[in-house]
Amino acid sequence: MFFNLKNQKVLITGSTGSIGSSIAKIFNECGATLICTSTSNKKLDDLKNIIGDKHYYFKLNLSDSNELDKSLDEIIKDHSDINILINNAGHNNDNLSIRMKKDEWDNIININLSSNFHIIKKIAPLMIKSRYGRIIGISSIIAITGNRGQSNYSASKSGMIGLYKSLALEYASRGITVNTIAPGFIESNMTKKLDQKIIENISNRIPLNKLGKPEDVAYVSLFLASKEAEYITGSTIHINGGMLMV
Repeated sequence: MFFNLKNQKVLITGSTGSIGSSIAKIFNECGATLICTSTSNKKLDDLKNIIGDKHYYFKLNLSDSNELDKSLDEIIKDHSDINILINNAGHNNDNLSIRMKKDEWDNIININLSSNFHIIKKIAPLMIKSRYGRIIGISSIIAITGNRGQSNYSASKSGMIGLYKSLALEYASRGITVNTIAPGFIESNMTKKLDQKIIENISNRIPLNKLGKPEDVAYVSLFLASKEAEYITGSTIHINGGMLMV
């Protein structure tokens, strides 16, 4: 059976959003044991009702490095066998750069980029010890294209790609692969709020003429997390319907 994750323990940040919950559902179906994190206990309870109580659920604050480190220590205390990490959590706070406040910049960099570094630094030693691991980060098409009003978001997501490439070089000899996924426009609770004309304008810019689904990202995550993807590292997989071909 391809992509069998039985006996694999997976830490997923941002597990209750559109993409995160899709990853959790599909990984659950493939036999993985999940450590699901979110900023909301209610959303974690909702996810638990869907994928069951055999998994583990933690509230995680990614914006405060000290609090994050303490929470990760608590997780690692009982889960020293984590061998797959998916840094999916992310946030945006858009503003034109000339109007952007310091905390608007700092908060997005902390959540989207710095938290990745802190989490990987805590989890990687577990993988190094077992000489096996998969580290996957969910970046964005905006990391490559940039976007007006999203200088903080674009910088954080492009910073992820540079970080993961460097870590891929550092961890390759330890049997650990490190890759990123850059989704384009994906159906989500956020896109559902957009006017239909805006959705049509976006779709017209996409060669496949439609938005992606969260499952499109989840299945690529599954492949990169599998043993079958052992020869892929330092790569960025683009999932955007042809909107950006690189």
